[in-house]
Amino acid sequence: MAPFGGVLWLLLPVLVAGLGQPQDSELTFLLPAGRQECFYQTALYNGSMEVEYQVIGGAGLDVDFSVTTPSGVLLINEHRRSDGVHTVEPTEAGDYMICFDNSFSTISEKLVFFEIIFDSQQGDDEPDSWADIVEPDELLDIKMEDIKESIESMRARLERSMQMQTVLRAFEARDRNLQESNIDRVNFWSAVNVGVLVTVAFLQVYMLKSLFADKRTTRT
Repeated sequence: MAPFGGVLWLLLPVLVAGLGQPQDSELTFLLPAGRQECFYQTALYNGSMEVEYQVIGGAGLDVDFSVTTPSGVLLINEHRRSDGVHTVEPTEAGDYMICFDNSFSTISEKLVFFEIIFDSQQGDDEPDSWADIVEPDELLDIKMEDIKESIESMRARLERSMQMQTVLRAFEARDRNLQESNIDRVNFWSAVNVGVLVTVAFLQVYMLKSLFADKRTTRT
């Protein structure tokens, strides 16, 4: 097994369990050939964590992927995959190790995008929002609880829409890289074919001229 190419911490505003919950995060990084990169993500107890990754650049568009729990259990282990989505539920309290391995490739580096999404209900020990603190006017028919639920539902849907747009951008980047690579290969082989055709044409002209050349010597 190749040595770790790097061990990085995700830059998240993570608080002590019970005081706050980890935030959703995303990262695009370059994984060199023959290297492995690992990231540590803190999770709270009895929550939900979704990890999604895509290889958007590099030959083969594949990478090895693994997730290890804080207690050291290898939870997910995939080989030569271009993308994947995994949900860890319930989570353990501690640091999960998320690794991407490109040690099987000796030449090609890989461009990898991954995203970590936490359940919005995780770490629900925070103080209630303003709707629970402010006492509603008894003369109003609108219930503050209904307003709060509507706002929370809208916020969750907006966050999910942003996450889906990020994933779609990653798909677009991978397809664009693949198309550009195909265009370069088409241009290269087209140039080779043109060169061969020109060379063959010159050889044919030379051979035809040599067939009709008068090689007899004239004596005077």
